Order: sequence, then C-alpha cells, then structure tokens
Amino acid sequence: MPPLSFRRRPRATGHAGWWAALALVLSLVSHTAHAIPAYARQTGSSCADCHAGAYGPALTPYGMRFKMNGYTDTDGQGTKIPVAAQLTESYVNPTTGPSDTTLSQGDLYLAGRLTENVGGYVKVEADHTGHDTYNTRLSNIDIRYVAKELKIGGKDTLVGVTVNNSPGFQDPIGALPNASFLAPGGVTGTLLNPGAPNTLTNRVIGASVYALYDKNWYAEAGTYRSLQRNTQDDLGYNVGGDPGKLSGTGYFRFAYMKDMRSQFFSAGVVALTTKRELPRGASKDNINDFGYDLTYQYLGNREHIVQASYVNIYERRKYGEPLANPLVPGTLTSDRGSARDQVGSVTYTFKQTYSIQVSQLKSTGSGNDVRYPPFGNPDSTINLFTLAWAPFGKDDSWITKGNLKLAATWFRVTRFNGRGSNVFGAPPGVRGIDASDLNAFTLSASIAF
Repeated sequence: MPPLSFRRRPRATGHAGWWAALALVLSLVSHTAHAIPAYARQTGSSCADCHAGAYGPALTPYGMRFKMNGYTDTDGQGTKIPVAAQLTESYVNPTTGPSDTTLSQGDLYLAGRLTENVGGYVKVEADHTGHDTYNTRLSNIDIRYVAKELKIGGKDTLVGVTVNNSPGFQDPIGALPNASFLAPGGVTGTLLNPGAPNTLTNRVIGASVYALYDKNWYAEAGTYRSLQRNTQDDLGYNVGGDPGKLSGTGYFRFAYMKDMRSQFFSAGVVALTTKRELPRGASKDNINDFGYDLTYQYLGNREHIVQASYVNIYERRKYGEPLANPLVPGTLTSDRGSARDQVGSVTYTFKQTYSIQVSQLKSTGSGNDVRYPPFGNPDSTINLFTLAWAPFGKDDSWITKGNLKLAATWFRVTRFNGRGSNVFGAPPGVRGIDASDLNAFTLSASIAF
C-alpha cells in the first residue's frame, strides 16, 4: 500500500493508490497457498482430508482440529521434513491498464511438527513487483505450543498458546479476513482487514492463549505490538505502510462449533482493541473492533460440498487529534469515526476438484470530507467470481501429497469512493473513471509440492 496517514492529513486519492489496493486484494484471493503438502506428508493424509476443496482454502473439521493441535499430528512413520513450496503464474487483464503475464509469486513454507507439543507455520514469499524484480518478505507465521489430554469439569479440554503476526490468521474456523484471505479493499477498513490502509497484517507480533472445551466451545485472548519500522523494512515491507505504534492492545475470540459429521456449523464473535499512534509520536487514537461471523458446511460424502460464510466487523474510532476543516475555516472535523467490513461468500465444490465461488466484499465508513477526498465517502463494494480446478490431493489421486490449481477470477467493482461513476472526481470536461473501469479478470496456475 502507498504511504497513508488518513488520521492526520487528507489522503491524496489517485489511480496509483487504487491499483495498489487492487493488486493486494487479487493477491489475497487468488495467489495465497492454502493446502500445505508438508502437512499431508507428516500426517499421511491427503490434502483433501483437511480442506473442503483439495487445494483449500476452507478447512474441514478435521483440518480445524489439526490446526488447534498445533500442527503436530503425525502418522507415526518417522520424522518428516517440514518444508513445502508453491509457484504461481498469473495473467491479469484489467479493464483499464495493461495486461500482464508473469511468474507472480513463489512461496516457501516451513510448516509442521517440531516436537510432540510444538508445531507451526511460517511462510516466506517472493512477489513480482515489475520489471523482472521480486520482493521477498516474511508473510504469515503461527507457532504453537499445545498441552494435550486435559480434563476440566470432566470434559475434554485442549489448551494452547499461539505466537503469530496477523490477528485472525490463527483462528481455526478460518472465517475472519486474515484466515479466509477474503478482504475488502478501499480507502478505509478495520484493523482486522488485511486490505485496509496501514493494516496490522504481518507487521505486528503477538501471543494468545486459546482453549477448546468439550469439542464445541472455543475461546482465545491475547495481545499484539507493532514491529519497529526498521524491522518491517528488514522483513520486506515498505515502511510507508507502517500500522503505527500500538499500546494496550487486546484480542478476544469466542465461538461455538458443531461438527455433525456430514455438516458443520459455527457462530463466533471477535474483538480487537488498541491505542494507536499514526504516525508514531502523534496523539493516540482509540480504536475498537467488534465483529461476528457465521459459517456452514455441507460435506456429505465429499462429492457435493457447499460452504457459506458471513463476517461483519464494526470499528469505532476516537481520533486523538481532529483535523482542521478547510471547507469551514476556524472549525475542526469530528474526532469520532467508524468503519465496517462485511464479507459474504458461497462456494460449491464437486468431488473436491471443481469449484465455483461467489463473494461480496463491502467496506463502509462514516463520511468525512477531509479524511476521504474527493467526496468524503469511503464506501466500496467488490464482487468476486472464481472458477477453479484442482485435480490432485485426494486419496484416489495420482498425487495425494501435492496439487495443482487452475483458477479464473472476475474482480468486479460496483462502488468506490462512495460512487459508481467518476470515482476520482475528474473536473468538468474530463472523462472520469467509473467503478466498472476498475474491474479485472485473472487467470492463475499454482502448483504446491
């Protein structure tokens, strides 16, 4: 993302900023690995045992338990090397702007069991940045310690600790934006949204304690702190996207999960609260996120699988320093604000091989002429339509511990900067950019091994 500090000065809205957001959302949706072959080799299971589709991303109840167990389950057939990789070739064809075909991403995964009680997930990715150059960065990490076979009140209880760098990524249900890789893009967004300006994703470090009680009740509580700017730079991140300095940060999660063998249902709530200095050294903004999520899976005999999810996250802001309002000299803008991210998605998968996904990603916020020029409205709505084919990774496949995925995605923007037409505010007599001009079509081929 370009340098943003929308709490201190008006953001210069331009095409370059939008294309950066577009590239980010496309990357989140299309190019992120989900089924890690190292886990399949460790457990002796196929990729499709943990994932509703053989390449992911959604986890089955078995996959959720594997994650909560600290990635430590094994087939007992000796030590496996906890390494996997993915390569992605992409063709991107935006409605406006040049098309591009490139090896868009290479990923290395250090993922699996370290000891009986310790396991993890570490992703290092190299992203194509243009002109035959790549930027290597540390992506998601999730290192876990799990105390197994506990009894509390006569009920089976799993207790563990996770250290991670993306709030929500560690969640076993996988519905929150950092875990589902579905996130709205735009000029505002909640702290839990990886597509938001100055996102916390991959730029913080934190730890939390979690527990699963009686196989149904999940709870988690922890805290985060932002990485130093020089550390972000060393890890491959532009310091212009610094999330600022965090203090008093708390992360809370509570969910009910019900595994009915052929079906699965969950309902959860999440909260993230912090005080943030953006830029560092500025007055502190009080930010509080509150959200809820619902998921449903029909697994049947794995021939026909239907998945549905809905996430709604509301963010309340109290800015430490209101901005001067140039439209009314001598006055200040409101020191209060809000944002809301909503993601709804439905996926149908046939024989864990062919899938179609329809998603709507919506980001809205309280209006402010100074913080969100040119119209004072940060609202955006994006629709995603994806067709995918993943021929391997199943018990009866030629290859069970790796996979290939071919995907076609139509990225459709219906609203940006609160409008459907002339979204960047071109002056009279100049053709403006409509929301539909920001649409894009992508084809991608990914191989995991």
